[in-house]
Amino acid sequence: MPYEPGSPECRVLIDCKNQIESMLLNLERIDNSDHIRDQLRSVHNQLEGLHALHRRQPEQG
Repeated sequence: MPYEPGSPECRVLIDCKNQIESMLLNLERIDNSDHIRDQLRSVHNQLEGLHALHRRQPEQG
């Protein structure tokens, strides 16, 4: 079942994480891309942390 975002900000964060996941899959086919993939995983983790903050905050409106 797909995750339904609770706010426009969550949708953006989910989309960004999905794009990074796609880049990671593509880069697995490139030799010597380990360092770049490590950096992308780090950015993905940061986005996940930001997403967790947004999920905890009640929607303002």
